[in-house]
This record gives sequence, structure tokens and C-alpha cells, in this order.
Amino acid sequence: MARIAVIGAGMGAMAAAARLAVAGHRVTVYERSGGYGGALGRHAEEGFAFDTGPGLLHLPAVYRDLFVKTGKEPLERCVTLTQVDPASRHLFADGTDVRLPNASRAGTVAALDAALGGGAGGKWGAFLDRAREAWDRSRRPLLEEPLRPDWQVLGRDPYPAEERRRLLRPARRATTVAQTGARELADPRLAALLDGCALAYGLDPLHAPAGAALLPYMEETFGSWYVMGGMRELARAVYERCLARKVEFVFGAEVVRVVVADGRAAGVELADGTVAEAAHVVLGARPWPGLLPGRELWADGEVTVRPGAAAGSGASGRFMVLLSLRGARPADAAHRTVVHPADGAAEREAVFGGRVAAHPTVTVLRPDDPATRPDADHEAVTLTATVAPHGPVDWTDGELRTRFARTLVSVAEAAVPGLGDRVLRTRVRTPAETAADTGAEGGAVPPPALAGAGGAFLHPANRTGLPGLLLAGGWSHPGGGLAHAGMSGALVAGTVVEGDGFRGSR
Repeated sequence: MARIAVIGAGMGAMAAAARLAVAGHRVTVYERSGGYGGALGRHAEEGFAFDTGPGLLHLPAVYRDLFVKTGKEPLERCVTLTQVDPASRHLFADGTDVRLPNASRAGTVAALDAALGGGAGGKWGAFLDRAREAWDRSRRPLLEEPLRPDWQVLGRDPYPAEERRRLLRPARRATTVAQTGARELADPRLAALLDGCALAYGLDPLHAPAGAALLPYMEETFGSWYVMGGMRELARAVYERCLARKVEFVFGAEVVRVVVADGRAAGVELADGTVAEAAHVVLGARPWPGLLPGRELWADGEVTVRPGAAAGSGASGRFMVLLSLRGARPADAAHRTVVHPADGAAEREAVFGGRVAAHPTVTVLRPDDPATRPDADHEAVTLTATVAPHGPVDWTDGELRTRFARTLVSVAEAAVPGLGDRVLRTRVRTPAETAADTGAEGGAVPPPALAGAGGAFLHPANRTGLPGLLLAGGWSHPGGGLAHAGMSGALVAGTVVEGDGFRGSR
């Protein structure tokens, strides 16, 4: 079997490595940092521990499949998965407070009707029915199959938007997330639920296609899951599965370029000048200038398909405040609470206009996990906001970091009364730290791929125009997110093992 070099030890790259090793290939992973997991990081200090990447998993079947296909021990024997209930609590500027149950359509409808009135639950349920159609129409080509050569078929939006009749004028359909919320959900709080979901994935509701409706559908249908011990435990389990399958890891090994010979990828060159030969190279990181000397990686028809602009434009990052608190976590505290601002449009304009929002949407994570705190008389809380990447905003500015962290704490008081008085220690992570840790330009976090908008929200194909070079992870098809990264690994492995005939898992 072939020797394969994998660049990066993120979740998509490791998922590909484990599957390729099981197929009999000799796989070596080269990681520039000293550890594995990519964005799925962890910060621990004096008995407190915090996830510094995704806080929840929304499609565990992806990793269940990975563990079934790569060994005898299933995922649940390697980590402890728990469904969080409620799936989320939402606080709105008008004082409305609603808790949405985990993976229960009827429960969600009832909760929205009780909290918002006016048939709100029915409107949301009807929206999810249309979102299910979008899911059914786009699931395989968007998530489970390699990006087709005729990827333009995914430029059509799969969401069956309602027609809105206008007197003496043609009927209009919602084409974006923001339009869907305004025209079909009517209640501004329901619209904020949809907009907030898109924003959490790093998408601008004003421009993201209506097909983004499949994201809340996915969460509502397959549930929200937490890994006990922290989400970093999932990365540990995948890393250990790679080791069990004889994948070799070389940490502190910075790849500077892909070696090309006879018109195909033939290995990698490290910063120290070492050249490692390989029959295939899997790039599990965002491409950088000089990776392929003399070639433009994103050029159409040269190295890879670039169906749209999702790989670079409109990117966003994450600002996180890690709070070590005195005082026990209340038994009825929600794992995830989203505090919505009064003016979501102003926040979107700031985030995607390269500015700092005055009133951000804040997600508050309060895991009921003893591994996150020194004892039962303390609590670890993480606050997160979607922000502009480092560059347009200077996230190394100490005064700005402190001021924005205080803003998040102030907003989060609505979810955690008395929060400010309980703080023992504050740690701040911005897109500047993300850039340093992962190498992603500006600390940007890749959004998931979406159908619609003429293909502008698709990502480059896993198979490139350079034979032997493949792309895995959030910056390639099918885009960002834990589940999507795992799917990209499966697609890369299938492409290498089965060749041109590979059409995705069945």
C-alpha cells in the first residue's frame, strides 16, 4: 500500500488518517504545533478547564461511523456522550425567556407557544418542515458525496421558501436567512433564533442562502451532545484510534511546501529542509502562500475547484471569555444559553464589516461536568461571541480585549445573575490566539458549506486538480464544524481507496 503524508492534526485530518491506515496505507501526520486536535482545544488552570473550540456536537453519527469503520471499540466506549437538555435557553431583549428541549419537535413547538404566544410554535414547526425538505434535497450531494464536477447544481437553493403574494406585483420568495426570518417567521424573536443559529456558524444572515435552514433542522433533529470531560476528549479518542491503527505523528514539524514530481504531489518538505516522500498528500489545514510554488492553489482548473467565495471572504472568528467562578452551578442551569441583542442587524453589520459590535449575541456555556471545576463549590463558564477576524480588528490590543470581555460578561449577567461578583479569574481568547494556534489567517473559523447563492457558500473539492493532493478539514468540502470535518475525512479516505469511482458512503 501507499505512503501518505497528512499535513495537520485537526479533526478532519485525523479522521482521514485513521480510515486510510485501516485500508492498509502507511500514514504519517505532520503537525506544526505540539499537539493534536486543531481548533478543538482545551485550557486548564488551577482545577478549572474550558473548551476553546466547539462546545457541543450536533451530528454524533459521523464519529460513530468513524469508530465503527476503524476498530472494534465503538465511540461510546471511548468517550461518554450526553444529550444536553434543554438543548438551549434563549433570552431576548424584551425579557422573553424560552428553553427548547433536546431533539423534540413537539416539545419545541409547545415551549415557543407558551413563551412567545401567537402561534409561534406552529410557525417554527412549519419552518422546520420546509427545512427538512432542504435537508432531504441537499444532504447527499452537499455532505456525503465528493463535490461533483458539475457542482453548479448546488448553486440552486434547496429551501422551498413560501411565496409572498404582493398586490399587482410578482410573488416573492425569501432567498436569504434574514429574509426567511422576516417573511416566514414574522415574530422578530423567531427570526432572531434563526439569525443567531447562522451567526453561531460564522454566517452572515443577510447574505447566507435560505438553505442554511438545514442547520437548525440538523440540531433539532439529531440533538445537541456534550462529551464528558470536555469536547477535547473527542479529539483524544480520535488521536488514540489513529495510534491504534499505526498512524505516525510528528509534532513540531512545519510543512513549508508540497513536493511536486512528474505532475503530481510526491511528498512534503519541512521547515528544516527534510523531504518526506509520499504517494498522496492530504492537506488538513487552510492553504497558505508558497504551499505549491508557482501555482495558485485556488485557481479554477489549476489545482482545485473553487466553486465560490466561502473559503475566504466574509470570514469571522470567535471571541471567548473563560470564567473561573466561586459558587456552585445551580442544578437547573441550562448547558447553553443564548442572549440575543435588541438590534441583530447592527451586530451583523459590525461583525462582517470588520468592526466590533456594541451589542453582541453571547452564548453562555455552563457544562454540568465535574472535570471542568476543582470542586462542587466552583463553576467554569465560557462566553462566546462571533466577531470579525484578526486584521480588520486588532485583537492584540489589550484595552480592546478587556473592554469587549467586560461587554460579554455584562450581557451574560442576564443568564447568570450576579456573574460579575463570582469571578475569580478571567482568561480571554480572540481570533489572534486562534491564528497563532491553528495557523488560520486572521483566526477565521470556516463556516459549513451551503447550497444556493450560485455556489458562493460551497468549499473547494476534496480532490484537487493536482493528482495526489487532497483536501480535508473545515476549509474544504463540506466545510466547517465538527461533524463536517469528520465527513471530509471520510470523503478523502474514500477517494484515495476507491479512486475515481468513489461516490460517497452508502
